[in-house]
Amino acid sequence: MKQFILIFLCAMGYYSLAQITPRHLLEKTYSFEKVKEVLIPFKAYHPYPKTTDDWKKVVPNETLEKVIKEGERALKSDFEAISGSTSLDFVRSGDRLAHSKISFGKRNQLTALILAESIEGKGRFMEAIFNGIWSICEESYWGVPAHISGTGLPDVENPVVDLFAAETASVLAMADYMVGDKLDDINKLVRKRIYFETNKRIFIPMNTKSDRYGWMSKTKQVNNWNPWIMSNWLMSSLLLEKDDLRRAEMVYAAMKGLDLYINGLGEDGGCDEGPSYWFAAGGSVFDCLELLEKSTSGQINIFKEPIIQKMAAYVYKAHIDGFYFTNFADADPVLKPDGLMLYRFGLALNDENMKQFSQWANLNFNRFEVNGNQRMRTIENMMTIKDIPSQTIYQPVRDAWISDIQVMTTRSAGGLYLAAHGGHNAESHNHNDVGDFIVYADGKPMIVDAGRGNYTARTFSSKRYELWFTQSNYHNLPIINGFGQKEGRDFEAKNVSYQISAKESVLKMDLADAYPKEAAIKKWQRSISLHKEKEKIILADDYELSAISDSLQHIFMTVCDVDISTPGKILLTSNSEGQSKEAKPTRLLVTYNPALWTASTEFPSTEGMEYSSFKTKWNGSKVQRIILTSNKLDLKGKVQFDITKG
Repeated sequence: MKQFILIFLCAMGYYSLAQITPRHLLEKTYSFEKVKEVLIPFKAYHPYPKTTDDWKKVVPNETLEKVIKEGERALKSDFEAISGSTSLDFVRSGDRLAHSKISFGKRNQLTALILAESIEGKGRFMEAIFNGIWSICEESYWGVPAHISGTGLPDVENPVVDLFAAETASVLAMADYMVGDKLDDINKLVRKRIYFETNKRIFIPMNTKSDRYGWMSKTKQVNNWNPWIMSNWLMSSLLLEKDDLRRAEMVYAAMKGLDLYINGLGEDGGCDEGPSYWFAAGGSVFDCLELLEKSTSGQINIFKEPIIQKMAAYVYKAHIDGFYFTNFADADPVLKPDGLMLYRFGLALNDENMKQFSQWANLNFNRFEVNGNQRMRTIENMMTIKDIPSQTIYQPVRDAWISDIQVMTTRSAGGLYLAAHGGHNAESHNHNDVGDFIVYADGKPMIVDAGRGNYTARTFSSKRYELWFTQSNYHNLPIINGFGQKEGRDFEAKNVSYQISAKESVLKMDLADAYPKEAAIKKWQRSISLHKEKEKIILADDYELSAISDSLQHIFMTVCDVDISTPGKILLTSNSEGQSKEAKPTRLLVTYNPALWTASTEFPSTEGMEYSSFKTKWNGSKVQRIILTSNKLDLKGKVQFDITKG
């Protein structure tokens, strides 16, 4: 195609980004009366296997044996109580791990026991299941201290619904459904307790006070919390609530709640939280829609809606190579995608690309796990193993433009991969990174977004941007007159445009408004392009300042070995950790004008609670910052960096 296809976003770069669009797909398509009519009654609702024979019909024997072994491992541990001191550790030290290690561990342990008993059916896991249920019901709060307004301890008179309280409700609902009769044999008060606690902590708050939560906002875009919680509310309602009228009311309320997330999607269905969060966001939308379809015998189904199709496609458009994915904002660079869930999603959408991607993921990562978040997917994943094909031909998407989050991805035939984005600095899980980009070569990370560190009290506080990994000064961006970008909705890219042809892909934008006024920027026009036939990436900045008061620097972040010994050249060599001795390293060469820049390097801190994960995040490689400092401070200038395979 000789002529460019030019997609020009509006001149101010604002209205192109995700807005609230009152689609209300579920509410407008299905009335409450329709939901009451088509919802399978509680007594007739049998969505999952319960007995050994039923499990053997739908799940391979080797998987069943694996689950029983997980249950046997779970038998070896007691259910630890969560002390008040452990809960307060978050507000005292900022550490989230002491509490979550116990809390998440108990729920994983209980899930393993429930599934093992349901499959084996001999009763040997029942006493441990009973103790696990009772221990969890005795907890004052099912969520995590980070989610209760900084108090550390919960107000038991005012239950708060968070991600993990909702997840807990699903685990207990699973216990009631799968081994409920055996719980009655132990004591009939156990199942009564399950319902009482779930009703008090989830059902009543969601029925009466859900509008107090930001993730149920009708006027602002909501993030992964919404579909994640809706999916668990749906599952626990369907499996626990015996009153069919109230059950239908909660299902309908969850449908309207899910609409709020779908309303906040842009026209291309992009996820500004990144691919790793997509599995909690778009993936949880699928969980909800799958539950709705199966609990109504297919009568509630919106999989053909274009926005659902686009939302799903985002995740494979963001795939780079192997387990690497684009990772702007808080998203992780390394992700082992859940191929089993993706396969069901691809079938529901009739999306061949997703089905091929899912089969590839399942073959490469075999993601069936008994433990982990989104535990409700565990059962459906087990039931998918027999159905998913064992071979496929998969080719990653070559070029993609996701306009609502202003993300471009593109690759050459010779192994260069480029992703870049505009956007603004008030995105969900935001980093100040407008105009950032990443480069991979032969599937290896070369110029990177360092990613996030460990979550602590500082991560989601007023001190968030004191952390180096959230600052633009540690992204592939300029530092202008000593200033990096600022956080907030007003700090955004302007005049954003995307061009694509057979020869090149280009993203252009003005970065001036992403920086504070003190940076004295009149314009900072950035162009980042992949020239496919030349196997070259060109980063070009055309700038004009109103004052030069400090310095001008440009940053490149990498996990490669760095050689800056030759002026004008930065040689990046891929890390050999985990590679065979025969594997050749990949090299990337960044060239610059040595008369204009002086190069230096440094290693950001990996010490402290927030940063310790950087010791292992990149396959053992250290994150390194390359700093190019300008030797010539002019009010106007044009800067170019050429990036080629070395």
